[in-house]
Amino acid sequence: MSYTSLTHLKVSYRSRALFLLISLLALFTSNTSAAEIKDLKLERFELAQQLNPDINNGRKLYRLCITCHGPEGWGTKNGSYPQIAGQLHSVIIKQLGDISSKQRGNPIMEAFTSPRVLQSAQDVADLAAYIAQLPMTRNNGQGYFEDLSMGKQAYEENCSKCHGEQGEGQIEDYIPRIQGQHYNYLMRQFRWIRGGHRRNADKKMIQQVQHFSLREESAVMAYVASLQPAENDLAEAGWSNPDFPHYDRRWAPSSPRNKPLNQ
Repeated sequence: MSYTSLTHLKVSYRSRALFLLISLLALFTSNTSAAEIKDLKLERFELAQQLNPDINNGRKLYRLCITCHGPEGWGTKNGSYPQIAGQLHSVIIKQLGDISSKQRGNPIMEAFTSPRVLQSAQDVADLAAYIAQLPMTRNNGQGYFEDLSMGKQAYEENCSKCHGEQGEGQIEDYIPRIQGQHYNYLMRQFRWIRGGHRRNADKKMIQQVQHFSLREESAVMAYVASLQPAENDLAEAGWSNPDFPHYDRRWAPSSPRNKPLNQ
């Protein structure tokens, strides 16, 4: 393919992505309906936790997520977008609910959680189940390796009780799986949590992490990023999502505001 054709293809994907985001934001910010007001009470998401999911419907709904998170759900190694593949089903639903109810600030994602997009509790359950069953990447973004022993010690003393010894999370308590996540994304979220910018963050965690030095903070996040999920949760080498065979994987979204912290 010529350079001109490839450039045109990239512009085309960007244009389509921008049009989709603008359309969804316009829908979300229009006159608030009774259904949307009710949605802020989280009934849709609480009910979704109890439903049996339909993976096929989840696959169709996931098309809305590809532009940012990619067809494999691996996000971007520079941390602009997180890996969501393999995240716990209950955690995905909880986070979607928190974003929808403004307990977690994310204007773009807020539009995608609107009842005009995820129209029912069943849709929420289906999408979460599809994402949860996606295999995780073997090549997530890593941090500095010099202080992994320090990070391991700090993690075991402060984080393992809730997130698990290997960062596997807890389904029943909606505690996220953090193993295999991109280092830069982990760093950004940690700083937002410590600074009080994540309104849905656990209050005990906010207090607990206040004493971390900058070196300890980086060491812990590097250690977490280095934790590998179980082999059967990882994608095989060279795997790409067969549900979306025609997606051009040569272009990935990024944001200058989320420049990798180690560059």
